[in-house]
Amino acid sequence: MNEIYLVGLGNPGKKYSKNRHNIGFLMLENLSKKYNSNFLLKNKLKSSFAEFKLNDSTYRLFLPTTYMNNSGDAVLAIVDWYKISLDKIFIIVDDKDLPLGKIRFRKKGGSGGHNGLKSIIEKLKTDNFNRIRIGIGSPPSIEGTKDFNTISHVLGNISSEEKSILDKVNKRVIESLEQLNIKKEEYIMSELNSFDKDKI
Repeated sequence: MNEIYLVGLGNPGKKYSKNRHNIGFLMLENLSKKYNSNFLLKNKLKSSFAEFKLNDSTYRLFLPTTYMNNSGDAVLAIVDWYKISLDKIFIIVDDKDLPLGKIRFRKKGGSGGHNGLKSIIEKLKTDNFNRIRIGIGSPPSIEGTKDFNTISHVLGNISSEEKSILDKVNKRVIESLEQLNIKKEEYIMSELNSFDKDKI
């Protein structure tokens, strides 16, 4: 039985639930709903956890309860508990440096200034893990207030215009995740990286 581990990054709690920073949570919540699988709190994994089976594979979904800046604590707990190699894990995360609607699947790389990825790299002591980055676009630039702008942008709620684009992204990402057990990763990577929201 093949096992696939998906970790969505975000902040727990209702007040963050519609934030751009919670794209990882939103994607996996939609995937779990599709298969009627509910998230349950698992303190030992520092996450909420859901599971379903598809095409002879078990999909395990995790939403860390550690808050974004300490995502690495949850990912390390998951890796240690299941004793899995890092190529089995896929981190789904927002990226303000990618235009809204763009997707990037990479097998390794730096944090790009993302605190969730930074925490995971620190805890795992490697940047050699799969990540699917979802573009949320960059904040409007106002001289002298760059940091505040970034924080208010990523912690701002997704607008209705953004949601219509992210719904297309969500559909593509979920379709690709569903194929992880039957298609080569290189194929999935090509599908996601070449995604064009305007051609749907």
